[in-house]
Amino acid sequence: AGRQVVIANSRGPESLTSVVEAIGDGVSAGTVKDAAAAEIVVVAVMWPQVPQAVERLDWEGRIVIDPTNDFDPSDLDGRTSSEVVADLVAPARVVKAANTLGAAVLGSDPHQAGGQRVIFLSGDDAEAKSEVAALFEDAGFFVLDLGGLREGGQMQQVGAPLAGHNLIRLP
Repeated sequence: AGRQVVIANSRGPESLTSVVEAIGDGVSAGTVKDAAAAEIVVVAVMWPQVPQAVERLDWEGRIVIDPTNDFDPSDLDGRTSSEVVADLVAPARVVKAANTLGAAVLGSDPHQAGGQRVIFLSGDDAEAKSEVAALFEDAGFFVLDLGGLREGGQMQQVGAPLAGHNLIRLP
């Protein structure tokens, strides 16, 4: 969608050279601190690594997109994984999105069968949800807002009614 993006990993920017080349224009590699300094940050790590990935970073004024999935929600004490993430990145505004579909489906053309692939999001901050929705809409998705982190997250998490369904909105 023509946006400038900084990607990072725990191994450092040098390890991302081939990924940057493959993705192309608008993408650069940086440190985790560089990537976390963006207005909108995606925490794209496996669930067990989330606490370590987000610690000691400044989350003030950020919107954090949480696409993570806890495959064993018994350790959440009745909370959604995004509620846990929100605590870890406070005071950032968290939006749950891009967790109900596999990476290959997310990376494919969202225009299918004459319609648009549906992506769900939830969050407790209307402005943050609007900004995240715009990102996905610019990329060609149809965004469906499920409400707050708790109620929306409960519909999105692994084993929930919306997890794993590749839905297409037809005109």
